[in-house]
Amino acid sequence: MDQIIHKERFPSPNPGIELSIVTYRSDGLKVKGLLAEPKGNEIYDGFLYLRGGIKNVGKVRPGRIVQFASEGFIVFAPFYRGNQEGEGNEDFAGDDREDAFSAFRLLQSHPRVKGAHIFGFSRGGVMALLTAIQFPEAKSMVTWGGVSDMFLTYAEREDLRRMMKRVIGGTPTKFPERYEYRTPLFQIERLQSPVLIIHGEKDENVSAEHAYRLEKRLKALNKKVESWYFQGFTHYFPPAINRKVVQDLTNWMKKQ
Repeated sequence: MDQIIHKERFPSPNPGIELSIVTYRSDGLKVKGLLAEPKGNEIYDGFLYLRGGIKNVGKVRPGRIVQFASEGFIVFAPFYRGNQEGEGNEDFAGDDREDAFSAFRLLQSHPRVKGAHIFGFSRGGVMALLTAIQFPEAKSMVTWGGVSDMFLTYAEREDLRRMMKRVIGGTPTKFPERYEYRTPLFQIERLQSPVLIIHGEKDENVSAEHAYRLEKRLKALNKKVESWYFQGFTHYFPPAINRKVVQDLTNWMKKQ
């Protein structure tokens, strides 16, 4: 756990789960994240939680992290550089992918972790795919309402174009290589982990087309992939269904 510079207790909504704000090293920067550890000395699988959004949109929520830890995982959720007092600037699946990579290594080196899974929600889907490509030893990878194609995000989300041009430096037409760099579909043949795709078919934040493209590409390469599509749901599932899907996906992970 040599990447950890500082660890500070954080109030936990669950007495059985200890929460800490961790400052860790990533690419020469001090970045922060939230670590959830079930109390005791038991060994668990690690769970890398890659958040969506950018800046204050889609921030890591302690309750959500605890929800996954309660299923029997040690969970680490990086905030990404430039967020919540972390150094550097977030750049939407550009160099900030290093924050996910360093976070995965941090989990791997945790004395109570026996192997690690990767989970990404929304923009975290791209981060999860890039991390799974980087670490073929990842036990599994789950993308929920996840982005898989940055060109498609630019095309679909007019409201995000200004931010994307600012952060990425221009449009996909002007800098196709920068969007390609941020689109894991171009290097997906290197991915080794079993993949689970979860998507609401009425999702307007990240269209189901992202899931279909990813599934099609993985199947064409004979990769191990399973997809759960939810006909009536958008980007956010109703609470009861959400809880059920969390249980189902963590059970799926444990079987890999």
